[in-house]
Amino acid sequence: MIGGAPVLLAAASGGGGTGVPLRELMLVGLTAAAMTYLLTSAVRVFAIRAGAVAVPRVRDVHVIPTPRLGGLGMFGGVVAGIALAANLPALNRGFAYTTDMTAVIAAGTVIVLVGVVDDRWGLDALTKFVGQLTAAGVLVLLGISWLQLYVPFGNIGTLVLDPLQAGLLTVAITVATINAINFVDGLDGLAAGLGLIAAAAICMFSLGLLRDQGGDVSYYPPALIAVSLAGACLGFLPHNFSPARIFMGDSGAMLIGLLLAAASTSASGRIAVNAYGPADIFTLLSPLILVAAVVFIPMLDMLLAVIRRTRAGVGFYTPDKMHLHHRLLELGHSQRRVALIIYLWVGVLAFSAAASTLFPLSVVAPAFGAGLVVAMLVTMAPRLHRRFAELRTSTKAFR
Repeated sequence: MIGGAPVLLAAASGGGGTGVPLRELMLVGLTAAAMTYLLTSAVRVFAIRAGAVAVPRVRDVHVIPTPRLGGLGMFGGVVAGIALAANLPALNRGFAYTTDMTAVIAAGTVIVLVGVVDDRWGLDALTKFVGQLTAAGVLVLLGISWLQLYVPFGNIGTLVLDPLQAGLLTVAITVATINAINFVDGLDGLAAGLGLIAAAAICMFSLGLLRDQGGDVSYYPPALIAVSLAGACLGFLPHNFSPARIFMGDSGAMLIGLLLAAASTSASGRIAVNAYGPADIFTLLSPLILVAAVVFIPMLDMLLAVIRRTRAGVGFYTPDKMHLHHRLLELGHSQRRVALIIYLWVGVLAFSAAASTLFPLSVVAPAFGAGLVVAMLVTMAPRLHRRFAELRTSTKAFR
């Protein structure tokens, strides 16, 4: 596993190589958060004047017209964070070893432009899909790609991917992640909160990776991408948590998905198998585990929606009111509580996946189990409350 239990504490003090610039990374995240918060206010005014307003529909949860295009403010925050990193002596050395940050800004520009057009004028599913493929392709062309996979069975070991395999896998994972986040963005604060949690988990893993490599500057990109995204989501949440004053729209939701995929993909090529050995399966599989854990809830919701709509004989992009957040609302939760419950589920999965590479399984497994129990009890609380109320009523009647 990476670094052992003290990894995050040790990261702050460095030790070996150049050390891990934790304070500088925190400054990047705070800058992204502050810039996003400030820009979003201006974007809200612009969206109203431009007519980019979401009018409530039957399937929507919100009841008043709300401006969109929040993704513009978020992207501005991400760019500000990366620009600051490029000018900090402790971080800018990493830019000379990789084009990952250039790839993120270029692909982010593509996906945000596609999202802005969709938020303002609307795009058909095929055109939007082509835009997603283009953004994912830009990531690959500019150097962010799954270079290798560890196969834990069949005595295969590390599978080094050729450029075509790497490109196809990267595009597939990126587009799937983009759509998973976009599908789940149907409730105030939901996508931003999930993006924050997921990015924080990936950043946690990246810090462990950095520490394990003695702060090698070529390992900076995954942490920089993740911390910039986490900051942008944090800065957007005050504007977007229920009741939302602005929606991130497709421009924001697709940006979150793109950057989550980019951060995980960037980390995937930086795990030296010879440094860990095949026995450390969780470290070797950690990029895939992290991606799976981060998008499991959104992806499950998307998969169920596709199955549901296919069975109904309609297109899988046809909207309905049977998403996970709709079902939780039907259970009796408020909008805010639904968002917090989904945060809890994603947090348990994402941080457990990240922790499995940092701490012994004997520590992670019980904590993961306890987290699942708590999440389940909180989710079912309204139903349990009604059952107990019915039981008390029947007991009183019997007496």
